[in-house]
Amino acid sequence: MRASEQTVENGENVNSRGLIASVVTDAQRLVSLEVALAKQELKEMATGSAIGLGLMAFGGLLLALAVLVALPTLVVWLVPWHWEAAAVWVGAYFVIGLVLVLVGKSRLQVHLPRRTLESLKENKEWALRHVKSNGK
Repeated sequence: MRASEQTVENGENVNSRGLIASVVTDAQRLVSLEVALAKQELKEMATGSAIGLGLMAFGGLLLALAVLVALPTLVVWLVPWHWEAAAVWVGAYFVIGLVLVLVGKSRLQVHLPRRTLESLKENKEWALRHVKSNGK
């Protein structure tokens, strides 16, 4: 009877060790998948932010051009009937520049990656359930 008890104990130890190894392997895989997801989300966020910054830079350039055009406008203003055309150009540059800056600002994405955080929460819950169910 003692030999069979040892076999059962050894079998349970082997099963426990295998189970622990399985959990560790699953946890390592989850961590690597989470890192990959975080990298992907950050890459998407960086791309969107780069586009937004580009639009803002171009809008800022157009705003600077509007100011630079305003100076010759003052000169043209002194000449009869030509100042209206110069004012239209200044206004157009200003409006286009302002729109580009606002669109670029709206495209900026500075926040934590939502999908990664949600996935981490789900994995934490899964790991806790897995540990609790194996502890029974």
